[in-house]
Amino acid sequence: MDTSDYTRYRPLMFSIAYRMTGSVSDAEDIVQEAFLRATRNNDTADNQKAYLATITTRLAIDHLRSARVRRESYVGTWLPEPLVGDAGHAPGPAELAETSDSLSMAFLVLLESLSPPERAVFLLREVFGYEYPEIAEVTGKTEAACRQIFARARRRIEEGRPRFETSRAEGEELTSLFLAAARGGDMSSLFERLAPDVLFYGDSGGLGEITFVEPVAGRDRVAELVRVQMTRTIQLGADLRAAWVNGQPGLVASDSDGGLIAVIALDVLDGQVQAIRTVANPEKLRHLGPVSQTWHLRWREDREDSE
Repeated sequence: MDTSDYTRYRPLMFSIAYRMTGSVSDAEDIVQEAFLRATRNNDTADNQKAYLATITTRLAIDHLRSARVRRESYVGTWLPEPLVGDAGHAPGPAELAETSDSLSMAFLVLLESLSPPERAVFLLREVFGYEYPEIAEVTGKTEAACRQIFARARRRIEEGRPRFETSRAEGEELTSLFLAAARGGDMSSLFERLAPDVLFYGDSGGLGEITFVEPVAGRDRVAELVRVQMTRTIQLGADLRAAWVNGQPGLVASDSDGGLIAVIALDVLDGQVQAIRTVANPEKLRHLGPVSQTWHLRWREDREDSE
């Protein structure tokens, strides 16, 4: 194994590890460890791609088993660490069709209902197109067992699997409505684009000003929550910009120094926002750049002054 192998197979290894863990930082660590193990053992497998995918998957399974206690004790709603792309380079139709499903926050949250081995079998078959003999070799299970695991996992996932239909133009239009509302514009246009049963999920990990234990449901409640939070963000000197988040249209909030405050993803179907997912846990934003150091303090001071 050499650096050329790492460069060639890293995208696949990261794709597996990220979908397995929902964490960019953990996925990076798993990929590094997988390649180090292969290099340390001086392995020269006939199929290096399959070999590295096997090590990556097994390390991800081990990680999830060790992380389950941390996940179960997580404060409030859990969302994956976001992947953010520039709105000026939005994914094309083919790329969007691929990423909007298997990389969406909604899909990654659904995977949490599967055990680590179930998740590995499901992803290798459904997302990466592995054949059952290959999956059996990767997971150390029989082909028959893999078929049963996949069928059971697929039924469970399909029950809650969301659909997405977001064109680049529609994504830009929706994020523009959010930006306009946050800057004091008319909320009615945004209100009309929220689905009647829209859901708001907030992940601060107990480290933000507000911890959402359960999602906020309904157009009226979500619209008011969005109006208050986004208006407050602008009033405190923060900046909002459009972005693509895990293949979905979204927004990034940062302070005047560029420190990250939150990342927001929108689930869109039939021209309406079905769900809003906000990641404000600073530990989940560090892979994207510097995190705001002053935001929470300024928010608390401003709130105390207004009381």
